[in-house]
Amino acid sequence: MESESLPIPNTELSGPVLLLTTPFTQLNTPYPATPFLKGFLNTRNIVSYQCDLGLEVILELFSAKGLTDLFKEAERPGIKLSSEATRMLQLRECYFRTIDPVMNFLQNSSPEMAHAIASRKFLPEGPRFSQLDHLEKSFGRLGLQDKAKHLATCYLEDISDLIKDHVDPFFGFSRYAESLGRSASSFDALEDRLVRPPGFIDRIMTGLLEKKLETYKPRLTAISIPFPGNLYSALRCGKWIKENHPSVKIAMGGGFVNTELRSLSDPRVFNYVDFITLDDGESPLLHLLGFLNGSRELHDLQRTFIRSGNTVIFENGSQEADINMRDKGVPDYSGLPLKQYLSVLEVANPMHRLWSDGFWNKLMLAHGCYWGKCAFCDTVLDYIKRYEPCRPVEIVDRMEALIRQTGCRGFHFVDEAAPPALLKDIALEIIRRHLTVVWWTNIRLEKRFTDDLCRLLKKSGCIAVSGGLEVASPRILKMIGKGVTVEQVATVTYHFSRAGIMVHAYLMYGFPTQTEQETIDSLEIVRQLFRNRLVQSAYWHQFALTVHSRVGIHPEAFGIAKVDTPPGTFANNDLIPVDRKGCRHEIFGEGLKRSLYNYMHGLCFDFPLREWFGFPVPPTTVNHNFIRNVIRNAPVHEFSPDSRMIWIEAEPRLKCRAKNRKGEHRRIAILQILMLTAVVEIQMEESLGNWLMALITDLLPDKMPLTVSAVRKRYESAFGNSFEEFLQSGIFEKLRETGLLIL
Repeated sequence: MESESLPIPNTELSGPVLLLTTPFTQLNTPYPATPFLKGFLNTRNIVSYQCDLGLEVILELFSAKGLTDLFKEAERPGIKLSSEATRMLQLRECYFRTIDPVMNFLQNSSPEMAHAIASRKFLPEGPRFSQLDHLEKSFGRLGLQDKAKHLATCYLEDISDLIKDHVDPFFGFSRYAESLGRSASSFDALEDRLVRPPGFIDRIMTGLLEKKLETYKPRLTAISIPFPGNLYSALRCGKWIKENHPSVKIAMGGGFVNTELRSLSDPRVFNYVDFITLDDGESPLLHLLGFLNGSRELHDLQRTFIRSGNTVIFENGSQEADINMRDKGVPDYSGLPLKQYLSVLEVANPMHRLWSDGFWNKLMLAHGCYWGKCAFCDTVLDYIKRYEPCRPVEIVDRMEALIRQTGCRGFHFVDEAAPPALLKDIALEIIRRHLTVVWWTNIRLEKRFTDDLCRLLKKSGCIAVSGGLEVASPRILKMIGKGVTVEQVATVTYHFSRAGIMVHAYLMYGFPTQTEQETIDSLEIVRQLFRNRLVQSAYWHQFALTVHSRVGIHPEAFGIAKVDTPPGTFANNDLIPVDRKGCRHEIFGEGLKRSLYNYMHGLCFDFPLREWFGFPVPPTTVNHNFIRNVIRNAPVHEFSPDSRMIWIEAEPRLKCRAKNRKGEHRRIAILQILMLTAVVEIQMEESLGNWLMALITDLLPDKMPLTVSAVRKRYESAFGNSFEEFLQSGIFEKLRETGLLIL
């Protein structure tokens, strides 16, 4: 394994690129890295194949044959089984009989199995089922399929626990060997694990990998490492390739590499890999292929680590720019077994369900973050600081192409934060094309998400957004540079919720200098947001200090006395702050999470905040009706003369008739607005009705948009009256309640 030579180009080297996602990311949908790269390689006529080894290992393991091998492995000599494991092994025939039907059910190919699974008379039940006291409350009203899906998920988790306790302590459906990769400032622990003989899961993985290499015969295998939980398996794959197919070169990149390995200096990692690339993978991969076929010099690579002798060298001599977002092509999912992904249902949290249940086409609307100012974020890194949006027409073109390719109309826009203006134009383009889709994305909860914009997004198919409230404290939000206030967050979440769009809030505790009082006041804000149904899902996480954030670069500016983290030779990202001004942040975690669990289930809103914690805490200083008052007193959205008017419902019908009253004869018009569930009728003078009918026809999304100023001129030219009077009328109010948006 100890090779110290440079990677040598081979002008005779031929064959495709194999793009790998190693265990484990998620079960319900492919991680987007390899489809994105494959879509780009298609634009350059470079043949590539892709494989989700994480899914394939799970399908191999969770089968009748896989469980037979697993149970034999758990019974090997010297293993002391727990009472739970002993009972599972005694019920092995039940597991062998039920595993394939359960997997088929979770792949949505045998929905009829829900009747048997939900009966609680079909599956063998292990320790995970003892936690189902909340089952009827959480799932009783949701129906048979959801209840069965949750029970089937518990069944898989029981088997997962058996694997972790008695076969492979690093196993996890989405976090395999995560402890080895997280904050691995030294390569020692990984090296110690890698030099051992392959374990049970390793053997399944490399057996599948062998078939891929024999089938595709690649010249380069490019492995994506998005999370710490992919690192060990990626290196294990690299080791197997070097031992069995030494002519195949190996490159690694991805989210974990981009944040953790930027100061890599330990040469031992190159016993398992030839190249490690940083940031966007398209251009470095193209450079690597040029080097391997002899058309590019080694020093002309882009953002690529190699080993020379016993030294790690960073080659970045290329003067070529990165690939523009619009030139990256349409993500390509071909070759992935899309029908075999699993829809699991771990908890009743509605946002977690979007992450784990059902297939989603993944797309990026823009590279980087249009805001890029949050102090805790990696704002100096390329994936944040280089903002580069796609054109709305191109994005919707890609959506239509993916629908044709995958047959799926669900989209997850995986941006750091989707810009409101871009979302508005994408929504209009979707509506213009009469395209039926559902989508969700991450946003900043900023004031530009008006009531009208949220209604437009809903009309285009938006079902959910997730956004960072972070620490719901005015002082801390200002320190963070979030660019929002608690009042703005309340107003924006009200707009989304009114439009029928689910809101998930990312919550943070433990920011430097945060006091005990600010933590409790933040919890009170969260309680009120849930009580007023402005937020439907949320998650607390403790602040993590990273080397690439503004806090990490300038800790003294944020009240951090010192950073107590020695530099490492392998991964360098997480730092340990010494915060002498704030409270003991770690003691609040359990209480914050327990309270949140209950709020998400509509419970314990009147429970005193102090009762969530096992130690004294101060009473909140936040008014008990703070959020409700914010909503009641929120200013009415004021539109400018340049704002655009859009009609998003079906074109109305106009009926005119004569009306006689006390000898007076006049013509009236009735504007009929066809809503999905009702017909709204607005009565007016015939002249106004004819004018409005012509106006609404011109406000349909497939027409050129009209500004408020242009509509004002039309009205005043037609009637000679003040346009302001019309804006204050009941007729205009009815139009705004139905289909008229001002953006």
